[in-house]
Amino acid sequence: MSESNGATGIGVQRKDAQALWEEAYRKAKLRDVENTTISGVPLKPIYTPDDVADLDYARDLGYPGQFPYTRGVHPSMYRGRLWTMRQFAGFGSSAQTNERFKFLLDHGQTGLSVAFDFPTLMGYDSDHGVSEGEVGQVGVAISSLMDMETLMDGIPMDRVSTSMTINGPAPIMLAFYIACGEKQGVDPKLLRGTVQNDILKEYQAQHAWLVPPEPALRMITDVMSYCAGHVPQWNTISISGYHIREAGSTAAQELAFTLANGMEYVRRGVAAGMDVDTFAPRLSFFFDAHMDFFEEICKFRAARRIWARKMRDEFGAKDPRSWMIRFHTQTAGVSLTAQQPENNIVRTALEAMSAVLGGTQSLHTNSMDETLALPTEKAVKIALRTQQVIAEETEVSHVTDPLAGSYFVEAQTDRLEKDAEAYFAEIDKRGGVVPSIEAGYIQREIHNSAVQYQLAVERGKKKVVGVNTYVEDKDAKPEIEILKIDPAVERSQHERLAELRKKRDPKKAQAELDAIRDACRHPESEGGNLLERFVAAAHAYCTLGEIADVLRSEFGEYQEPMIL
Repeated sequence: MSESNGATGIGVQRKDAQALWEEAYRKAKLRDVENTTISGVPLKPIYTPDDVADLDYARDLGYPGQFPYTRGVHPSMYRGRLWTMRQFAGFGSSAQTNERFKFLLDHGQTGLSVAFDFPTLMGYDSDHGVSEGEVGQVGVAISSLMDMETLMDGIPMDRVSTSMTINGPAPIMLAFYIACGEKQGVDPKLLRGTVQNDILKEYQAQHAWLVPPEPALRMITDVMSYCAGHVPQWNTISISGYHIREAGSTAAQELAFTLANGMEYVRRGVAAGMDVDTFAPRLSFFFDAHMDFFEEICKFRAARRIWARKMRDEFGAKDPRSWMIRFHTQTAGVSLTAQQPENNIVRTALEAMSAVLGGTQSLHTNSMDETLALPTEKAVKIALRTQQVIAEETEVSHVTDPLAGSYFVEAQTDRLEKDAEAYFAEIDKRGGVVPSIEAGYIQREIHNSAVQYQLAVERGKKKVVGVNTYVEDKDAKPEIEILKIDPAVERSQHERLAELRKKRDPKKAQAELDAIRDACRHPESEGGNLLERFVAAAHAYCTLGEIADVLRSEFGEYQEPMIL
């Protein structure tokens, strides 16, 4: 028998076997469940070679560290280096968070990740009227370089990588960090880390902005340009799908809107006169790891493939580092429940495993108590130990992309790529990302998906243990410790700011604020780069709110569209 005839014979045998299986399946008694992904996509009962008939190994998979990076961005992946274990931390005062950072570093964390309170996220000082009752409640309060110096006290900034989750005021916070390093005697060229700085998803999902889209995008290109020359190891944007997913998007929407935002930032950088290969290697991404184990793995694999193709083929990037999508992952906060909070340990472990099998470069695992309050040290330690158990005990780090070749995984990876491309086409038809935001299109898509998921849970079509199945006493209070922020933190912040304004040189501070105002009006002038001006203002101990107020007065404030 010839090779072709043998292959044909095997094909016939498989078809016969499939027919027998289909007959047996039709006769089987099935559970009354909705067989879809968590995003609502229907799933077949079985996947076969027919579902990946168009798969081309060299074109679609390749090898780890090689285009299109579906199987990972590094040849050795976790055999060479484990992912960075970076726990999100921040609460109360900068001194309290500094203690938590040192606790985490002492227990094996390998990078810092800063959570800021609402006033800081919105660009207000702790003593502003709108900050009342919110200071230090959901993150650390940082109103000036003085607070940043306390936050990083005793932490060698040239040896620790720091991620800062902040967007509207992100360039100002980065300026505080750069100035703080300089005060420590650290050359900015040695600073490593990431500032989220992803303003587009704020308009789409999280709503923490300072100014309208166009001036906000100008600040981002200023950050790209300044860091390329002065802080070359810093990731200037962490383009975030996390908050898009937390707002209720599907996996495909998270993938599509995140990468669409990333491509918009690339277009803006190129339009500002930068060569794509000078800034694209420092772009990073931030994804959610939700409860649908396989869909999440496929999402990460599809993201690498899409970005590589877009950067090489559409943007003409020549440096392979520009083609690689490097990303941080955080387990899904929205999946955690206040009911039976210990179950959240299991949820987090499964989500973390999907991120690892999906090839993440950095990972944060949520704590079991985060739906009730900021996490306690015990809960944070359990979350960190979850990553360490995966890394050291499960042996999954030994093989790169171990699920490659699975009919199901490859079919779902292809499906997510196609769904994302459909969204790219729709956004292009609407004039791009900014017009789509201003018209409310992206926000409506996310909103509609959130509503559909919530209805599925309320109707029992999607099961959530402890919420709509295996429910216990609804009036029972969780028997776990809760972290509470002392109101004295707010009073202390008011006193620190009063002391700062009393001790600083008022003329120098005002001169730097005036220089920022001039740079807003004359971006092409010498000293027109806003991050450069923010660093100078930080050294003059201008406050976050003072700098943000100049931006708001010069650029105006954003008014979001009605989407319903």
